[in-house]
Amino acid sequence: MTRTVLRIDASARRTGSITRDLSDRIINRLAPETVITRDLTDALPQIDEDWMGANFTPAAERTAAQQDSLALSDALIDEIKQADTLVIGLPIYNFSVPAALKAWIDQIARAGVTFQYTENGPRGLLEDKRAIFAVASGGTEVGSDIDFATGYLRHIMGFIGISDVEIVHADRMAVEPEETLKAAHAQVEDLAA
Repeated sequence: MTRTVLRIDASARRTGSITRDLSDRIINRLAPETVITRDLTDALPQIDEDWMGANFTPAAERTAAQQDSLALSDALIDEIKQADTLVIGLPIYNFSVPAALKAWIDQIARAGVTFQYTENGPRGLLEDKRAIFAVASGGTEVGSDIDFATGYLRHIMGFIGISDVEIVHADRMAVEPEETLKAAHAQVEDLAA
């Protein structure tokens, strides 16, 4: 049973967005008790030198300014920790993820917090969660050689410990919009609630 969904909207479009519509449908299908929404059109800051310095300073030794530098990152990570399922609206822009989503990834991928390095390589620390990507593209076919978005985001999810990943896709909207949307809606209905 899905209790809490973290919804990430990465589309620059607030209206008329296929990924936002698919995310709505997915969340309705899951019927969670709680939905936490993070709309990335409200731009996140890029990580900078101050953020990096704070991130690589042991938590017990951080100054108040360093704690402030990481406050947003901590809040974003807490949203993930609260969720059973992440529903990520993923429009494919120029074959990859939107810059706003990359900024979110940079904020939440933190050594010792969401993953750790071991002698066997990195290990994700946010396990026992599910992620569903609501994908839309104009012409990029999901899983094709030119799709650098879904494989990358799946890798990031695994990197932080989320290996249960499903994709609902309305790809190639510029080519076959009606058939593509019909197929995407059917994929939503096939999701396990």
